[in-house]
Amino acid sequence: MIAMKNDVPIKNGIVVPEHEIKITVSRAGGPGGQHVNKTATKVTVRWNIKNTAALTEEQRVRVLQNLGSRLTDDGDLVIHCSVSRSQQHNRKLALDQLAKTIQKALFVPKKRMKTRVPKVVQEARLQEKKRRSALKKLRGEQF
Repeated sequence: MIAMKNDVPIKNGIVVPEHEIKITVSRAGGPGGQHVNKTATKVTVRWNIKNTAALTEEQRVRVLQNLGSRLTDDGDLVIHCSVSRSQQHNRKLALDQLAKTIQKALFVPKKRMKTRVPKVVQEARLQEKKRRSALKKLRGEQF
C-alpha cells in the first residue's frame, strides 16, 4: 500500500487511509476573547473501526475490544483537540492522538513464562533457615 500525503501511519506498516478519516472543525470554547468567537480552531477526528480496510480482522477485534468504551454505537473513534489557537496545529495533534490511541489498542502483551526456583537455591534457603534457627536456639540456652 502506498501512503498518501495525509494518511496516518500507525505502526509496522499499518496506515489509516485519508479517505477513511472524517475531520470537522468548530469553534473552540474556553478563554481567548474575540479570537475564539470568530475562528474555528477545534478539530474533531472520526474514524470508523468497524468498516476500515486498514486493519486485519484480528487487529479489528483487538481494537474494538480494547477501545470499546471510547467508541460510538456505529464503531467510530472520536478525538477532539482544541489545545492550540491554530487549526493546523490542532489537526496535527488530533491525528497524532489517533495514531497513539490505535497503537495502544493494538499492543499485544507478552505471554508470561512460568519459571521454577532451582533445587540448589531452594536447598540453600532451607540450609540458611536451619543455621539461623540453630543460632537463635543457642542464644536461649545460656541460662
